[in-house]
Amino acid sequence: MRKWFVLAVLAAVALPAVAAQPATQPVPPAAKAAAPAAAANPFFAEWTTPFGVPPFGEIRVEHYLPAIKEGIARERAEVAAIAKNPEAPTFANTVAALDGVGEFLDRVDAVFYGQLSAESSPQLQAVAKEAAPLLTALGDDINLDPVLFARVKAVWEKREALGLTGEQKKLVDDAYQDFVRGGANLDAAGQARLRAINKELSLEGLKFGDNVLRETNAYRLVIDKPADLAGLPPGVVNAAAAAAKAAKLDGKWVFTLQAPSIWPFLQYADNRELRRQILTAYTTRCDHGDASDNKAVLAKLVALREEKAKLLGFATWANFVLDRNMAKTPDKVYGLLDQLWTPALAVAGREAADLQAAIAADGQEFKLEPWDWRYYSEKVKKARYDFDEEALRPYFRLENVRDGAFYVANKLYGITFTERHDIPKYHPEVRTFEVKDADGSFLGVFMTDYHPRPGKRGGAWSGRYRGQWFKDGKDIRPIVVNVCNFSRPAGDAPALLSLEEAETLFHEFGHGLHSLLSRVHYHGAARVPRDFVELPSQIMENWVLEPEVLKVYAKHWKTGEVIPAELVAKVERARKFNQGFATVEYLAASYLDMDWHTVTDATPRDATAFENAAMAKIHEPAEIVVRYRSPYFSHIFGPGGGYSAGYYSYIWAEVLVADAFQAFAERGIFDQATARSFRANILERPGTGDAMEAYVRFRGHEPSVQPLLVKRGLAPEPATAGRE
Repeated sequence: MRKWFVLAVLAAVALPAVAAQPATQPVPPAAKAAAPAAAANPFFAEWTTPFGVPPFGEIRVEHYLPAIKEGIARERAEVAAIAKNPEAPTFANTVAALDGVGEFLDRVDAVFYGQLSAESSPQLQAVAKEAAPLLTALGDDINLDPVLFARVKAVWEKREALGLTGEQKKLVDDAYQDFVRGGANLDAAGQARLRAINKELSLEGLKFGDNVLRETNAYRLVIDKPADLAGLPPGVVNAAAAAAKAAKLDGKWVFTLQAPSIWPFLQYADNRELRRQILTAYTTRCDHGDASDNKAVLAKLVALREEKAKLLGFATWANFVLDRNMAKTPDKVYGLLDQLWTPALAVAGREAADLQAAIAADGQEFKLEPWDWRYYSEKVKKARYDFDEEALRPYFRLENVRDGAFYVANKLYGITFTERHDIPKYHPEVRTFEVKDADGSFLGVFMTDYHPRPGKRGGAWSGRYRGQWFKDGKDIRPIVVNVCNFSRPAGDAPALLSLEEAETLFHEFGHGLHSLLSRVHYHGAARVPRDFVELPSQIMENWVLEPEVLKVYAKHWKTGEVIPAELVAKVERARKFNQGFATVEYLAASYLDMDWHTVTDATPRDATAFENAAMAKIHEPAEIVVRYRSPYFSHIFGPGGGYSAGYYSYIWAEVLVADAFQAFAERGIFDQATARSFRANILERPGTGDAMEAYVRFRGHEPSVQPLLVKRGLAPEPATAGRE
């Protein structure tokens, strides 16, 4: 089964697959009568656009709900035909047939939820609220159909004797587990309660996400005194002036809670009180006891999830989620976090002492607070390494960094990216590229959307407007999009990225490559464990500062000069600086996620008290705010809750990455044999077997946590041969 539509709103990678190219779908008898009346709706017509890309310019808000309802009707008819098939159940007429249903609905959902994330509006949010219970009911009706489950179970029970390929066997196992985890084995009362829970979960998740977007967009710090801009780099000031002009506040400067605005402000602004104001606004989003307060919403989500887990036979929601991840159990997740937490906390303590000393050296007597950390870290780094991150920006022009990512993909896999201006876009800032393999064959369409807008949710993600699979022997290629919130052009300068933004671009591009290079025969085979999915993305970050790559893309936007080697050397010397802070901030959020989802009863909790207790338990330093406080922790509480009991997966994947990149480092960063193995075992066949087995095929062994500890400066470098 592949009903991922709600999860896709949040998940970093998996927007649902949509219709094959060409986009015309067979219309089942039940739907034929509705088609003529909807002739003006683009979802009911063949898409004659290049590569079958959605005709975004023709799609209006009022088209979505009729198309969703029609898609639901069509999918019900397709599923009913499978259930009523008089022939004995086989892999082809049951499991493969189920994998193929719903192409029309998937096509609609992909566009709708893609736009809900990147171009949201109150009108789209209203459609989402009306559609959510309908889609949830469809999923429940399929999972709880006893005749359908009996057919799938019959195939599953004889799977070993069917001569299936590895991919087909995995599809059968997953289909059977989808039904079981969807409640197929529950009695009538249990199934009724599960339906009610699923409906509530979908609506509460949407409410949570809407509140976060509203609160994020509502705040702005308006500065009208030039003195209050002291310390801020010119590019940051120019961007704030542009934001003010867009808000019809000419002559002033506006800072927001969007990443390109708030983080540079906290890093450079001399005005401590303003730093306190903007960070407080950020960390108290949806926590004001008003209509946008999310504490009751998230408490309800946690209680519903716990009840659902118990109903399905799991001790906690985390046990339910992790059963399908590489980690398998909460104990293994906590075990990994604990291995990292103790050394990270020790390093963060030393960093805090250094910052307190810098405050004293500044002639100040106040105690280090969260709004001081980034500011004084920048001062200490500059003094210790003679390095200012702003010195990198002139060399990190957005388009050049993107081309650097393209260069890496070409050197590793031989693929090429050619910009096309005839492919439909959903916003003028979107750029579209035709992607070809080394042999010239078409791989897919790649779209980029890099700047913040009021309707775009925060963060960065990779999604799909069409997935990859085989239909009637034809390889249907994907339509992939990277969506980010990077610094805009300011003043006379183009968009210039920070190092972190450059790494984020490469990261999301890695997700994009995972989608573009996929070569599976069934939709369901593209699904991978949450704690594996970050491996293809995080490993790409390793190429950002490789000298061979830098000389291709890191060129001064005015002079064309390649970034000086001495500046890169400063970056490398400072790479482990402040890693105690970064690791503690992240791990605290991972602990918080796990604590919320290992509760063992469905009693709604006081969100503030629970969070405070969770942070006290791990001795979270007062100077470091958890990366995501509960009321705006959209990764785990937003639509779909894609990372619930799964936020740890970034660090889990980083353990894999630290080990995996050693293969490239040892043999050459563009070694073709290593690249072919990574493509074949990790990228092309993401869901055809056990994820750890796939990793071991690539690397030759399972990873350990030690390389990550060393990489982050949380453990000493290993002694080299010959060293005394």
